[in-house]
Amino acid sequence: MTDDAAPKDDRALDARLVLSARLGDRAALERLVRRWQPRLTAHARRLLGEAEPARDAVQSAWVEIVRGLDRLRDPAAFPAWAYRIVTRRCAATIGGRRRDRALAAGLTREADLMPEPPPGPEPVDDHARLRAAVRTLPPDQRAPIALFHFEGLSVAETAVALDVPAGTVKTRLMHARRKLKAALEGHRND
Repeated sequence: MTDDAAPKDDRALDARLVLSARLGDRAALERLVRRWQPRLTAHARRLLGEAEPARDAVQSAWVEIVRGLDRLRDPAAFPAWAYRIVTRRCAATIGGRRRDRALAAGLTREADLMPEPPPGPEPVDDHARLRAAVRTLPPDQRAPIALFHFEGLSVAETAVALDVPAGTVKTRLMHARRKLKAALEGHRND
């Protein structure tokens, strides 16, 4: 397992790194940054749609994350907490509009970070068909799908990360799954 990937099973490691960083362990903080920088940047790109503003938002978020580590009550909650900080930074980047409206606007310009399917009339495998189907989802459904299914966050953590109620996440996931199922079944019938 590399530091690049942090599945659910690595929450204990993240909690230890947070606790060590709180105590001034610079190496632990650097490792935490290495582990989470790619994921937080991908999340910011999904919200902002552009690489440079996403990097800026994440850099700004890291300042807040580092300063706030002492206030994080549950070190195991680091992933959802960090995603939420990045989400808020992205909302601020989008503009001075009301937070929900700003997030919706950012999601409409979501960058699709999944690899493009191979050229040709149809994707060649189930993975490619799934990626193509996810790209067709409305923006407000792509972010929860990515955080829940691809990043391994729970519904509650996804809600924290997107700063919406858990019920909203469940509803968006339900609608997204229905659309994905219909798209994938429709593809099989062609």
